[in-house]
Amino acid sequence: MTDDGSDRAAAGSDEAPSADPTAPPERRPWLERIGLAAIAIVLGALLTVMAVASWVGGEWILAAMSASGAFLTVGVGLVTLVRG
Repeated sequence: MTDDGSDRAAAGSDEAPSADPTAPPERRPWLERIGLAAIAIVLGALLTVMAVASWVGGEWILAAMSASGAFLTVGVGLVTLVRG
């Protein structure tokens, strides 16, 4: 007799049941969403400061990378806050 694992799943093994892939994901609590958005705002501000300092110092590529990082970080923070 071959063991395909079906009898272990029926016997209540330690394996977690598979989640329903069609179910919508659970939303984060408001406090967690606000905290994550605040962290994103702080990091976005730091990246903005670095972009401005790089621009003034003549490092154009670093300024562009920092500005795009700031834009994306703040955007993801807003998405986290709105969609959860």
